[in-house]
Amino acid sequence: MNAHFVADTAALLRRSLRHIARSPDTIITTAIMPIMMMLLFVYVLGGAIRTGAGSYVNYLLPGILVITIASGISYTAFRLFTDMQGGMVERFRSMPISRSSVLWAHVLTSLVANLISLAVVVLVGLAMGFRSGAGPLAWVAVLGILTLLTLALTWVAVVPGLIAKTVDGASAFGYPLIFLPFVSSAFVPTESMPGPVRAFAEHQPVTVIVDVIRRLFTEQPVGGDVWVAVAWCVGILVVAWAVAVRLYRGSVAAPAPA
Repeated sequence: MNAHFVADTAALLRRSLRHIARSPDTIITTAIMPIMMMLLFVYVLGGAIRTGAGSYVNYLLPGILVITIASGISYTAFRLFTDMQGGMVERFRSMPISRSSVLWAHVLTSLVANLISLAVVVLVGLAMGFRSGAGPLAWVAVLGILTLLTLALTWVAVVPGLIAKTVDGASAFGYPLIFLPFVSSAFVPTESMPGPVRAFAEHQPVTVIVDVIRRLFTEQPVGGDVWVAVAWCVGILVVAWAVAVRLYRGSVAAPAPA
C-alpha cells in the first residue's frame, strides 16, 4: 500500500461521502427496516417468543445489527453499478490514479454509512429498553466484529455491482443476506427449530456471530467462538475481495464499447 494509493482512495472516499451527505435518505432508509423489524418483534411478537434470556430486546438486538449491515450494503452495489454504467469508471481509467482505489473508496464509504446506521439502531434499541453491563473492551470487540462483517459483506456487494446488467439486479442480491439471520439464533434459540433447519442454523456464520455479540453484551464468556466468528468474517472478506478484484481488473482491461 503506497502513498499514491492512499491519497487516491482518500480523494474518492471524500467524493462518495459528499454524495451520501447530500442524500442522507440512504442511511435513513437503511436503518428504517431493521428498526421496524425490531419494533415488530419486540412489541407484537416478542410476548409469544421464549428465549429464557430475560428482556427480548436484549436477545434480539445483535441479530438486528447484522440485518442492518445486510440491508445497508445493497447501496454499495447500487452506487458501484451506477458508476460503471454512467461512465465514471471509464473517466477514472483515463486519469493517473490507482485502479484499486475506486473499489476501496466504495467499500470504505459503505463502512462509514453502515457504522452510522448501526449507531442509530443501537440508540433506538436503548430507547426500547436494551441494556448492557458490558465494559469498554466488550463494546470494542463488538465494534470490531461488526466492522469486519461490514467489510466482508461489502466486498460481496461489490461483485453484483460489477457484473449486474440492471440496477434492480445490482440491488436485489442483498435479499438472501437479509433472510439468512431468520434461519439462525438471531430471533429464537436454535434448540426450538426442527432437525434439518437447526443443523443449518447452527453451522452458518450468522449464528456464531450473533451469539458472540450477545455474550459480549451480557458479559458471558465467548470462548473459542469469537475466533470462529472472526474466521468467518475474514474468510468471506478474502474470497469476496479476490473475486471482486479479478472481475474489476477484467472490466477495466476490457476495451470500451464503440
